[in-house]
Amino acid sequence: MSFLQQAIGWRQEGKLKEAIELLHKITDQEPDHGEAWYQLAWAHDSLGLEREAVPYYEKALQLELSAEDRAGAILGLGSTYRTLAQYEQAKMWLLTGINEFPERKEFEVFYAMVLYNLGEHAEAMQRLLIQLADTSTDQGISDYSRAIRYYADQLDRVWN
Repeated sequence: MSFLQQAIGWRQEGKLKEAIELLHKITDQEPDHGEAWYQLAWAHDSLGLEREAVPYYEKALQLELSAEDRAGAILGLGSTYRTLAQYEQAKMWLLTGINEFPERKEFEVFYAMVLYNLGEHAEAMQRLLIQLADTSTDQGISDYSRAIRYYADQLDRVWN
């Protein structure tokens, strides 16, 4: 088992401080190891250390990452910026995720959250309703998905 696998295992088991210590050793020895920087960010985020996680996410995104890790790092950074009330940075990163990974619906949901924070409530609701209609397996939602999609951008319209 590699040191990185060990650190990931510890992060998954909730041994976050141990994982962080090992990940720091890895990034000290291999400063271009994108996945280690990403895991370091994730471990800090998991401890509620969002501010500390930001530079690690940013560093990871400057380096080579697998598509899966890049998507996770973009989502992590965008979400973290949102929790820190840095909404414009969050919006930029989440839009990057939407553009790079259009098949990953989680970006739209987190983007809707940041739109809410920015006071763009109509667009936030529209995006959430479309995601609900497109992704729900609930029979009632499926039965009404066409109507939900139709009304998604007409929430303020009144029919007489």
